[in-house]
Amino acid sequence: MDLSLHNTHVKLLAFDLISLTRISSDSTSFSRHGFLPSRVETLGVVTFCDLKPGKFLKFIIDDGTGCVDCVLWLNHLTSPYFARQNPSNVQQIADSASHFASEVRLGAVARVRGKITKYRGLVQITVSDIVVERDPNAEILHWLDCMRLARECYDFSSK
Repeated sequence: MDLSLHNTHVKLLAFDLISLTRISSDSTSFSRHGFLPSRVETLGVVTFCDLKPGKFLKFIIDDGTGCVDCVLWLNHLTSPYFARQNPSNVQQIADSASHFASEVRLGAVARVRGKITKYRGLVQITVSDIVVERDPNAEILHWLDCMRLARECYDFSSK
């Protein structure tokens, strides 16, 4: 197993994300052609938003190759799970999550980074940060980056 990219946000297209294979019984170990991504960056158009204030923002990113479910947790101040994870930074993380949630709108082009997880049988991204793109070339540049990186870095089975 190559750990050189472990915990690195790898750029993947939605097609690659939704075709990941789960390699263990937990929801955090996935494989793509011998490559084991844990964190991902993707970019696309927001096609669905469901905001539950104080709980979560669930949204879908469509990059033209498929759709990826994303969840941004907003319950950092009330969840014992988050308090145990990093109690000193909870307020700062909660403020960042609220800011990210306010940026997401239907039709916006968003760059999403986070951890790959599985929920109800589907691959999703548990979001760590979001950037709404203003560059009209962002989508095509992301596609080109993903294809180049897949060929040069991620496809271990073809080497």
